[in-house]
Amino acid sequence: MVVLACFFSGALMAQSLTGTTAKEHEYERSLGLKMFPGAISYKWKWDAESKAEALLYMSSDGFRLTGLYEKYFPLTPEVPGLNWFIGGGAHWGIWSDNWKNRYPTRESGIAIGVDGIIGLDYKLKNAPLNISLDWQPSFNIIGYQYFEGGWGGIGIRYVLR
Repeated sequence: MVVLACFFSGALMAQSLTGTTAKEHEYERSLGLKMFPGAISYKWKWDAESKAEALLYMSSDGFRLTGLYEKYFPLTPEVPGLNWFIGGGAHWGIWSDNWKNRYPTRESGIAIGVDGIIGLDYKLKNAPLNISLDWQPSFNIIGYQYFEGGWGGIGIRYVLR
């Protein structure tokens, strides 16, 4: 994690020293992976200051689909393309009998709940790459009721446009 943080900050410093315009750091759609818990991530521009994100997590025990609305704010004018964001949304998942057997207190294999998200997002200058780091706490309301504070992570996406 420390190595990644050093790489990320080094890349940001190199980008800021070369001089850029905001246009070089904008993106409308991106597709990639979010590491932890490991999901396919698709982000698209909602309006001038926000994006929506769809996440699909799949395992041998089932799947979880999450939709998020994210409001973006520039972190610093010295580093164009680096934004912080905050938002929320909901998730829906179905888990297998194997999952229910491992967690016998969970009555159902259905998971429906609400999610929050806060993080950093960076679009590299003149490269079709978007990197993000976030925390995504969630509360499951239907099915087994519980708080999950361990979701979130590093997202690496290819910029489609």
